[in-house]
Amino acid sequence: MGAAAAPHPSRSILEIDLRAIVANWRALGARLAQGATCAGVVKADAYGLGAAQVAPALAQAGCTEFFVAHLEEALALRPLLPETAYLHVLNGCLPGEEQIFVAAGLVPVLNDPGQVASWTAQARRLGHPLPAALHLDTGMSRLGLTPREAQTLAAQGEASAPIDLRLVMSHLARAEEACAMNGEQLARFAVLRARWPAARASLANSSGIFLGAPFHFDLARPGAALYGINPVPGRPNPQLAVVRLTAPVLQIRDIAPPETIGYGATFQAPAAMRVATLACGYADGWPRSLSSSGTVHHEGLSLPILGRVSMDTIVVDATAAPGLRVGNRVELLGSTIGVDQVADAAGTNGYEVLTRLGRRFSRVYAAA
Repeated sequence: MGAAAAPHPSRSILEIDLRAIVANWRALGARLAQGATCAGVVKADAYGLGAAQVAPALAQAGCTEFFVAHLEEALALRPLLPETAYLHVLNGCLPGEEQIFVAAGLVPVLNDPGQVASWTAQARRLGHPLPAALHLDTGMSRLGLTPREAQTLAAQGEASAPIDLRLVMSHLARAEEACAMNGEQLARFAVLRARWPAARASLANSSGIFLGAPFHFDLARPGAALYGINPVPGRPNPQLAVVRLTAPVLQIRDIAPPETIGYGATFQAPAAMRVATLACGYADGWPRSLSSSGTVHHEGLSLPILGRVSMDTIVVDATAAPGLRVGNRVELLGSTIGVDQVADAAGTNGYEVLTRLGRRFSRVYAAA
């Protein structure tokens, strides 16, 4: 990712490489069994990186199916995608939203018998089938029809005929782990989806792709791996890094015992040291849990965070970087420290790190 000039020198810069996202999507697709295709999950504003930029880049690369969580996300993306692209809404169609879905050409993921009934009723009112996906719960207990509800629906047969069932899907709970639950969910899904043999099937998320061909079915739905999060924890990350976050140095000073740093005076200088204040804090989405535990990087040097992460700033130990100056940029995310490393230090996951990255950054996109 090339260097980017900041519109305002005092602002942090978030660089987002659309080329890397497209390359990750292609690499994931290349892992799929013959005949399976790869969708793009762009919910939560493409994991915080900008769905309005990411989704069109994927569409231009050949992606034809997209998944978001909320109706509002789909409505914002619909004008930016080709008319032929399928845009699925994972939370489904709630009562009163049916006409909005139809008008915008959206595909609801039906999660319970009530959603199936209301979508069927809408199709009957219009006099023609309406496209939908059907979500079957195989172990998440979050969204989707229970096995008993799925069996009842399948037994109804003609009752749901007005639905043009494009996809039958489920979601893996522990795909990033080598555990028996993955095989159990696969077996449950295979039994349930067999009741709708004409519909395509989808089970694999990002990590599910790496479980092998039996999990691939007709369509994979990667999200996290598109954005550089490691889909195989404990092994080398096969995905390209997508983001680089740099923050400018606002101030540099020398401190000595017994001086302290930040709110709560949680850090006290153990010796004479040089510290730098950076323009990034928890209002920008930088985890407060990195207080006195995270690091940033400058020219190959690791600079520990000192004291509490504040709303707008963090303070780092710059003693080992005598050449650091006010206005220089320090890397918080990028080639020297990936999103998974930051997540581990913060006690969270890469999903949360990316989706929390704020809007105060100057965002720079490398075109696909």
